[in-house]
Amino acid sequence: MKTSDFDYDLPPGFIAAFPTPRRDHSRLMCLGRYGGTTVHSEFSRIGEHLPPGALIVVNDTRVIPARLRGRKSSGGGVELLLIRRAENVDAGTGEQWEAIGRNLAGTAVGTRLVLDGGVAVEIRGHGDLGAISVALWPPAGETVRAFLERTGEIPLPPYIETERKGHLESRAEGANVAVNTSELDRASELNRARELDRARALDRARALDRDRYQTVYATNPGAVAAPTAGLHFTDDLLARLKEAGHQILPLTLHVGLGTFRPVKVDEVDQHQMESEEYAISPQTAEAVNDAKRTGRPVLAVGTTVVRALESSALAGDGIVRAGTASSRLFLRPGATFQIVTDLVTNFHLPRSTLLMLVSAFAGRERVLAAYAEAIASSYRFYSYGDAMLIRGTP
Repeated sequence: MKTSDFDYDLPPGFIAAFPTPRRDHSRLMCLGRYGGTTVHSEFSRIGEHLPPGALIVVNDTRVIPARLRGRKSSGGGVELLLIRRAENVDAGTGEQWEAIGRNLAGTAVGTRLVLDGGVAVEIRGHGDLGAISVALWPPAGETVRAFLERTGEIPLPPYIETERKGHLESRAEGANVAVNTSELDRASELNRARELDRARALDRARALDRDRYQTVYATNPGAVAAPTAGLHFTDDLLARLKEAGHQILPLTLHVGLGTFRPVKVDEVDQHQMESEEYAISPQTAEAVNDAKRTGRPVLAVGTTVVRALESSALAGDGIVRAGTASSRLFLRPGATFQIVTDLVTNFHLPRSTLLMLVSAFAGRERVLAAYAEAIASSYRFYSYGDAMLIRGTP
């Protein structure tokens, strides 16, 4: 199977640059896993479309505000996205992390920088695709995690940042007025004001991201990207689902560096997934195994939950085991799903492993047809976009 088999054309303007005013006011497409009529709804009404008595499994990972900005001594801007803290490292040599750097590719090992907020960084090594290893020393009296919570930015996917800037620039261009030579000073003043307005708008959006790029049940810090299917749930909606007889339980999978790795091979089977660690509690494992035994629906909220549950079942001969494990499971068409019967997910990027997983779950042709219908119906795409419910019954 070719990577190009999972391509589709998304017209300009369909990427959601900002979240909806309310989490559960996003749109919801309900798609039968094995066929049936597609239904268009609102996420706040998802309970109307769920099978009765479902076990709903969510990912309670919390995104670390792990993006840091600063400048080199030459004045050039740099960014650092911390991915994973190294274990068993002598604290006297600095807290060591795996990271992605921007404008740091040519920086010599041993170079030290002081980034915004006063954290000192030393480059310890370079890897592929901008990956680097670094050591950090936060300001006196702070841990790195405390410093990040105070100063770091939520690491949004690059396409959101690009879409936001384009949106704000278009808005500014729409406000432009014609000027002649005698009005150059006024034009310069207007341009400076518009630049300031864009900068302030981006700052307001980044402040909003600290809340809206987290699920309401995010409790375990460690991710560099949100499990976005869960962003649509509110506390009130979760309470209503419980009242309706559904059970809601968590597991944890910290979304890591692999979420930034594009599929660069032509043949799907040649792609290698990054290893990801997940943790399943005894309560969740028992409930999932009981649901499988009794035929109760298991609804996974997001592809991360699918990977964790199916990885555990694959390693446990069909039984989900409590504990911590790692997985490189790559679910694409032809895969067997032992646990998950229903899925809530967002609309994913072309050629991505996430789109391949969804296509494995519901069929490539059916999923791509649903994407085409979503575009025709003006759905919003990607992390802050609308949602799809794939039901085990049509």
